[in-house]
Order: sequence, then C-alpha cells, then structure tokens
Amino acid sequence: MAPGLINANPVIYEKKERRVRSVDDNEYTAAESIDQLEVFDHIRDIKDPEHPYSLEELKVITEDAIEVDDKLSYVRVTFTPTVEHCSMATVIGLCLRVKLMRSLPQRYKVDIKVAPGTHATEAAVNKQLNDKERVAAALENPNLVDMVDECLAPTYA
Repeated sequence: MAPGLINANPVIYEKKERRVRSVDDNEYTAAESIDQLEVFDHIRDIKDPEHPYSLEELKVITEDAIEVDDKLSYVRVTFTPTVEHCSMATVIGLCLRVKLMRSLPQRYKVDIKVAPGTHATEAAVNKQLNDKERVAAALENPNLVDMVDECLAPTYA
C-alpha cells in the first residue's frame, strides 16, 4: 500500500462483460453514430491515478452515467469519485476528456461532470474540467500529460 493515499482501501467491483456490437450494413456509408455503450467502451479501462484498478472496477464511471445525443453531437460523462475529498478528481476528469477527445469524432461536444453531491469541491472541479483554456493549460504541463498518458495506457491483463 502506497503511503499517503486518499482512499487506501477502495471497494473493487466486478467488471461488466463486454458486449459484441452488431455491424449495421449502413455503418460505412452513413455518418458515424455514437451511443452510450461505445462511449463506455472507450473509457471503462482508464486506470485510476492512485490505484492499479480501472475506473469501471472502482465504479467511478458506469454505463448509466453516460448521456449521448447523437443528433446534437453531445456527450456527457458523469463520474463519481471514490471519496468526497478525492484530490485526483480533476486528473480523473482530465483523463476522461483526453480519452474522448482522442476517440470520438471532432463534431462531438463533451461535458465531464462530477456526480452531484459526491465531491467536496464539485462546482470548482466541474468548472475546471469544462473550461477550454484550463484544459489546454493543463495539457501543456508535461508532468500532468505523463500522468494522463499513464492512466490511458492499455493494459493487457
């Protein structure tokens, strides 16, 4: 156990079984459509910055906490930190944002939110995660980018 962890003993949940997506004949001719399951599949394996578990295993993200409006090109991901004073909430939100920026078509507007009532500084975290200038500034910090890349690195377990 690493010293100084905010949540030294998080509850670990079982991962959901991955579902096989059916291929629509029109998939290659129509504009790319995104749904809740696809967004969840993109972010479910992001690693927690403090623990060797995925955000799905810690129930920081769930499929039900993702909203997609394909017609309006809008995605909202609401995440739940494991403790209300989690110091890594902004890093987790930044990881979610970066993963979706890299994975979704550019036409999508992405909002990342902390679930209401689950973090002591919820409003400040939400403001920081959805402010383009703050996100851009964070992504200019090489230490922060290294941390995000480490959380987004694929695991082959």
